[in-house]
Amino acid sequence: MSANRSRGGGFTLIEILIALAILALIAVLGYRATSSLAQSEVKLSDESARWRALDGMFARLEADMRAALPRTVRAGNSVEPAWVGATDAAGNATVRFSRAGTESVGEPGAAGQRIAYRLANGAIEVDYWPHLDQPASVAPTAYALAGGVTALRVSYLDSQGGWQERWPVLGEPTLPRGVRIMLTQDDGTSIERWLALR
Repeated sequence: MSANRSRGGGFTLIEILIALAILALIAVLGYRATSSLAQSEVKLSDESARWRALDGMFARLEADMRAALPRTVRAGNSVEPAWVGATDAAGNATVRFSRAGTESVGEPGAAGQRIAYRLANGAIEVDYWPHLDQPASVAPTAYALAGGVTALRVSYLDSQGGWQERWPVLGEPTLPRGVRIMLTQDDGTSIERWLALR
């Protein structure tokens, strides 16, 4: 009778093993949930940083384009139009233009700067020349603005309401009426922005 009492008062080995198995299962599920939450937070943080960079790039691009000047520039012995929109062999756009204001020139008569936007090494890059007119040997200073970009297309609105792939166009004003910017990210997402210039 005392043997039966001692057996009824404790846990059997099987009960302890089942309890340990349940605790291990709960711990594994908790770890997986925590790991999934951490991975989701990292992914959301990366996406947020990417969209902030793109938003900052578009804000800068639009501000620069709205300050565009209809002024030709001299590069060595040649003269370049105020606005040049071209496409490279891969179909990616390069836009060069004269803009008002200056960032790196202190002379009062040099209030302007040559600037370019292009796709380089998977990033949208802005190039700055120190003056509007300069020797052909002067190289621009380049800054990467937004990465993870695989394609950049730019179209230019002419005075008849048509879209042109290059600028300048014969018989059109120096600056286009508007610009349509289309970029494709490395995840396949496409972004399109339209900008009225005049």
